[in-house]
Amino acid sequence: MQNVYTVGQVNAYIKNMFEQDFLLQELSVKGEVSNCKYHSSGHIYFTLKDGKGTIACVMFAGNRAGLSFRLSEGMQVIVRGAVNVYERDGKYQLYAKTIKPDGEGALYEQFERLKRKLEEQGMFDAGYKKPIPGYIRTLGVVTAPTGAAVRDIINITSRRNPYVQILLYPAVVQGDGAVPSIVRGIKMLEEKQVDVMIVGRGGGSIEDLWAFNEEAVAQAVFDCSVPIISAVGHETDTTIIDFVSDLRAPTPSAAAELAVYDVLQAFARLETVKASFLRQMQGRLRMEKDSLKVLEAKLKMNSPMGRIRERRSMLMSFEDKLTAAMKNKVTHSRHRLAVYIERLKGLSPLDKLNQGYSYVADAQGRTLTDIDRIAIGEMIRVYVKNGMMEASVIRKQSVDRETEDV
Repeated sequence: MQNVYTVGQVNAYIKNMFEQDFLLQELSVKGEVSNCKYHSSGHIYFTLKDGKGTIACVMFAGNRAGLSFRLSEGMQVIVRGAVNVYERDGKYQLYAKTIKPDGEGALYEQFERLKRKLEEQGMFDAGYKKPIPGYIRTLGVVTAPTGAAVRDIINITSRRNPYVQILLYPAVVQGDGAVPSIVRGIKMLEEKQVDVMIVGRGGGSIEDLWAFNEEAVAQAVFDCSVPIISAVGHETDTTIIDFVSDLRAPTPSAAAELAVYDVLQAFARLETVKASFLRQMQGRLRMEKDSLKVLEAKLKMNSPMGRIRERRSMLMSFEDKLTAAMKNKVTHSRHRLAVYIERLKGLSPLDKLNQGYSYVADAQGRTLTDIDRIAIGEMIRVYVKNGMMEASVIRKQSVDRETEDV
């Protein structure tokens, strides 16, 4: 009976046969890219096809470092790698190590050599990059005089800031004469002392864009004293001057937006600054006015007239207090006087006379208080409440008051 093998054994055997074939371990295959998929893991899965067949391909993430462009549908490429079997599915596929555009491989190698050379010379160093001015008055453009690139730059510049003057150098941007034409344009606009310069063109193949990969153009960009924005091709296109220029724009339209400040935004910002400035000034004026009022009040208090008014007010207060004190003193004195008057009334001889008593004096007006001081027959004076009478003593009689009281 014949031997029976498992599917895995068969796939392993076939895989071993592929691995022992020297040709399949190192070969280059050219074809058209289709079904291209960039996986989240970093791997690239695609199919190579031509008029007679297809082959599945995969480039692992570890090999993508050498891929200088993005694969897209319909691209003609040359894939170098090894053909082997994926045992789980029993399918063979090409494991890509490098991928180059078909027919452009030599140009890409030349591109990489020049890139390494200029990088070693320090022409890509960020220390040499000049800042792009925020507000410009003149914009220099080195590009073809016709085409979408120059129209986009003019339209966007006019829309963002119609006050910016555009100086266009109509350069040859591809083919023979492109390199010296671009170099002359850069130097001429530098002599015109434009504020910033855009150097570029619209999209195309690597051959169409090659003038911007030449060392002479890169050197002119590096030596230029005016800040340069490179804008060559589409966003996925990369040229040597993109590394040398002061700023790289993905498209000519984007370059115009980077170079020209939107005047409407500037006006809006000025209005905002103006409103903020007015608020701050009004707040400062209010604060200064309040401070002035405080100083004015202090000045009034410390001025001679203010001091006079203050002393006058103090004197008036003292006067009121003195008047009140004097009134109180007079009232108190009057009260005491009334008390004394009442007391004197009780001791007044006149008051006694009014009560029926009389007052006796001798002829000389001396008060008689003792009968021994007058003799019989002498004249005396008797005072009553309404007058005086004169009389003669005809008799005296002594009275013992102590005995009488007993």
